[in-house]
Amino acid sequence: MSIDIDTARRVAKLARIRVEEADLPALAGELSGILTFMEQLNEVDVTGVEPMTSVTPMRLKRRKDGVTDGNMQDAVLKNAPDAREGFFAVPKVVE
Repeated sequence: MSIDIDTARRVAKLARIRVEEADLPALAGELSGILTFMEQLNEVDVTGVEPMTSVTPMRLKRRKDGVTDGNMQDAVLKNAPDAREGFFAVPKVVE
């Protein structure tokens, strides 16, 4: 797949990066190279290969999925600039 200069310009705009007009052909070439490599990866036969989350075998730590109130309201509100009746107090922003 080949990326033209207009597509490279659009990608740069969407990524919010400034690319000079003179650098657009080089960017288009780099993007085309990336897509060519991705097409090569799609040709690899991965049947029977298990998906993995890490290159090293490991299990994630498990914990009980329980709902609590945190039991630390006082500690959290201690850092608040203004707290009233157990809640953060903020200035009114809508009239």
